[in-house]
Amino acid sequence: MATGRTHRTATRSRGIPEATVARLPLYLRALTALSERSVPTVSSEELAAAAGVNSAKLRKDFSYLGSYGTRGVGYDVEYLVYQISRELGLTQDWPVVIVGIGNLGAALANYGGFASRGFRVAALIDADPAMAGKPVAGIPVQHTDELEKIIDDNGVSIGVIATPAGAAQQVCERLVAAGVTSILNFAPTVLSVPDGVDVRKVDLSIELQILAFHEQRKAGEEADAQADAVLAAEAAAAEKAGKGPDGDVPAVMPA
Repeated sequence: MATGRTHRTATRSRGIPEATVARLPLYLRALTALSERSVPTVSSEELAAAAGVNSAKLRKDFSYLGSYGTRGVGYDVEYLVYQISRELGLTQDWPVVIVGIGNLGAALANYGGFASRGFRVAALIDADPAMAGKPVAGIPVQHTDELEKIIDDNGVSIGVIATPAGAAQQVCERLVAAGVTSILNFAPTVLSVPDGVDVRKVDLSIELQILAFHEQRKAGEEADAQADAVLAAEAAAAEKAGKGPDGDVPAVMPA
């Protein structure tokens, strides 16, 4: 079976925009759900709604894949699942190592969706000697001293960093030096990597802070709306009483 070292998808060489690449997993998730329900075809409008995008953007994205729906019929679900999976490189086995087996790393190791999406957790690695040999999700944890050998033995090109922030950069450098060219970073820090290495950062605290901003803005808008409603009610009451907006000048002067 091929590993991550032996194949690279042609996404960049085919000129597919990064924004489109970022939406392909959304389409694949929606299509997989349809496939599991034995739905044979789907319209661009239905699929766009399920993926959370507009249908014009979906059709544009699919045009980069060379995939066009049939008018009056829509898209073939199974063919699109295969086509997007192939474009994302998910029709092969991608061995992944997770470094840092604390609460977050253990939760990732126990996530059951890796295998069904083309990823295999090849190893769990931690710096704590007391963790060595302990099984997590049925996989024995190995010490960081073995990191380079583990990567080489398993042909790993994707690494997941779930360490504390202070250790993340050093772990990243070791991963890159050992041949890892793609990193998913859960550590709350920005990693410095050389050209040719892709990093995707997942920071839950930042996402929550962004949500807090939107909640604060909505609360402010609601308060402004309530204040406007009160002023409008007061103005209406004053007008009904035959007074001007200042309360002591008649709204309509006698002729």
